[in-house]
Amino acid sequence: MARHRPLVIVTRKLPESVERRMGDLFDLRLNPDDRPMSREALADAMSQADVLVPTITDRIDAALLAAAGPRLRLIANFGTGRDNIDVVAAQAHGITVSNTPGVLTDDTADIVMALILSVARRVVEGAAILPNETWDGWSPTWMLGQRITGKSLGVLGMGRIGQAVARRAAAFGLSIHYHNRTRLRSEVETALKATYWPSLDQMLARMDIVSVNCPHTPATYHLLSARRLALMRPTAVLINAARGEIVDEAALIRMLQTRKLAGAGLDVFEHEPAVPAKLIRLAKAGKVTLLPHMGSATMEGRIEMGAKVIVNIRAFMDGHQPPDRVLPIDL
Repeated sequence: MARHRPLVIVTRKLPESVERRMGDLFDLRLNPDDRPMSREALADAMSQADVLVPTITDRIDAALLAAAGPRLRLIANFGTGRDNIDVVAAQAHGITVSNTPGVLTDDTADIVMALILSVARRVVEGAAILPNETWDGWSPTWMLGQRITGKSLGVLGMGRIGQAVARRAAAFGLSIHYHNRTRLRSEVETALKATYWPSLDQMLARMDIVSVNCPHTPATYHLLSARRLALMRPTAVLINAARGEIVDEAALIRMLQTRKLAGAGLDVFEHEPAVPAKLIRLAKAGKVTLLPHMGSATMEGRIEMGAKVIVNIRAFMDGHQPPDRVLPIDL
């Protein structure tokens, strides 16, 4: 591949240091107002760019890929996920896809623990009391939550993030259980003090807390279906900081409304950025804790993501496969 400064189009605003470094290396076109591109603007960018740097807010489907310009040969996703891109269609059109795995593990695991603590100890409810000037003083029976020490945590998806969650949760005295597509090596399982459940259904029925930490793929869409959610204990709590599509959101809302589930902590939603009004009402009633998809929102994480994007682009332009190439088989 000829050496030249490729035209790199970035669809959202990135940390200043990342944009500055990209500008030093590439012919760069940025999105300074940080609003998601319309489908038309995205198609226009794909008709001109050598490299597109999208984010999870950009849905790059087969139709957009079919209409892409002949110059577009790399889509360097700014994100660990890849479900926003039709990787099969990209490969069919000779377009390589890369992502930024591994840099958000600790950040996302921290948010999972924050959600567990917030739901169990009613932190968000409590934090709203003083600003509203409605506190009448301490009472022995007021704002009672649940102790998490001694409870069971079921981790759905024991990859890097799931294991980081397990390590944190164990320090809080939770017993660790997990369901995964493949069982961990025995030494990893021993180190995590984790119990493997080959049956997701059986694990769900016995956990106090369930944390969703698997990727969104066609196989995991609504993996927590209405039937599976109904297996959970009425006293149990669901935590999701992975992808909203993994959980049947409508079924989850019904279970929370009818008290068939004790609570939920959600950082992701099925139809982002839309959040159902029923979920908002449940949050106001103290039944759920809702966060605006901020699990990976640390400056360190975003800068590391940008560094990976740059490495992937430079490797590709030098005639090599990007180190974080995404293949259809990965899905």
